[in-house]
Formats: sequence, structure tokens, C-alpha cells
Amino acid sequence: MSDLAAFPIARRWPAQHPERLQLYSLPTPNGVKVSIMLEEIGLPYEPHLVDIGKNESQTPEFLSLNPNGKIPAIIDPDGPDGEPMGLFESGAILVYLAEKTGKLLPADPARRYETLAWVFWQMGGPGPMFGQVGFFHKFAGRDYEDKRPRDRYAAESKRLLGVLEGRLEGRQWIMGDDYTIADIAMLGWVRNLVGFYEAGGLVDYARLKNVPAWLERGLARPAVQRGLTIPARPQ
Repeated sequence: MSDLAAFPIARRWPAQHPERLQLYSLPTPNGVKVSIMLEEIGLPYEPHLVDIGKNESQTPEFLSLNPNGKIPAIIDPDGPDGEPMGLFESGAILVYLAEKTGKLLPADPARRYETLAWVFWQMGGPGPMFGQVGFFHKFAGRDYEDKRPRDRYAAESKRLLGVLEGRLEGRQWIMGDDYTIADIAMLGWVRNLVGFYEAGGLVDYARLKNVPAWLERGLARPAVQRGLTIPARPQ
């Protein structure tokens, strides 16, 4: 049996199956990247709900694994050289799991780096920008009289969607015929932008053709459907 005693987070969120990969998360656009990935690759794991509404990601136990205080984070009891390893940042976790299992990341070096470029594009562009649109359009920022911040982020989000639209021209997935971690990184964010954030009109989503078709294909995948609900949100 794997020993997770060296990880303080395992005391707050005890493992029922310490031999499995431990996921500490919430089904946000960043969180579902990892749950979808785990469902896609079939690696046994145990999810733990980190309720950010109760600031659980700011507790000493969580910060001991991710000093940045953001979900998701993992502990792999069978990390490099067979030793337990903790990891944070959704993009890094996607790459780690892909390399660990040899799945959803091309082996060809050129295509591998091209895939990673699109993952990092998501991390640096659509993720932060779409999140700001959500704040200024749906949450506290919507009450701000000055709409310039909202419009700035909406314009950049519209531009980024145009980049994705162009990339998907003539392609089923971001990397063509191959569904990869680049798609997994993006799906939850586009879904939230036009769904939960209700910002489709703000970014002219209806003008797009390739992105909505790609999103529909992605959301039809059984592993994606499962991953979008893990861990289950608090009632």
C-alpha cells in the first residue's frame, strides 16, 4: 500500500485508495481538464472535492501541495522512480499524465511540440481572458459602471476564438485527426464562456462555424461527460 503520510494534504482529505492517483479539484474549467484526462486515459484515481467557496484551497494542507492555492493538484503514488510525487498547474498535470501513459500526446517530436504550443496558448490566452469575461459579465464586475474593462476582455476573447476557429478549419480536432491534451485544455473553457458565463453574444460566438462543431464533438465524448462532473459539486 502506498504511503502518503509525507503529504499534509492527505490528512485533510484522507485517501480511501492510497494506491491510486489522488486528485484534489472542483469541476471548474481548469479542474475538469484533469478529471477529463483521467477519464480518457483510464488511469485509476480517487477524487477529492476542494470547495473553493469555503476557501479550502487556501488551507495550510492544500498550500503544502500547491503554494499558489489553486485547483487542480494531484499526488501520484507511483511517480518517477516509483516514488510518490505531488504536482500542480493543470497544464503541467496534462503533460505529465500524457507522458506517463503514452496517450493523447503525439510521440513524433514535431507534433508533440506543436501540441504543447496549443496547450500553452490555452494557459496564457483563453483561460485568463475567458475568466475575466466571466467576472465582468456575470459576476461582481457586471455592476461596474465603467464597461471598458469588460469590453477589453471581450474583444480579446473574440480574437482568441477567431484563432481557434482558423486552426480548426478543415480539422476535427486541434491537431487534426488526433484528439489530444490540446483539446482537453480548451473544452471546459469554451463551454463555460458560452454556457455558464452566458457570454456568447458578447464575443459573437454565433458567427463561428468550426468552434461550435468542435465543442459539440468534444462534449459528446463519454469521458468528457463524466469528467465534467468530477468531483461532484457540494449540494
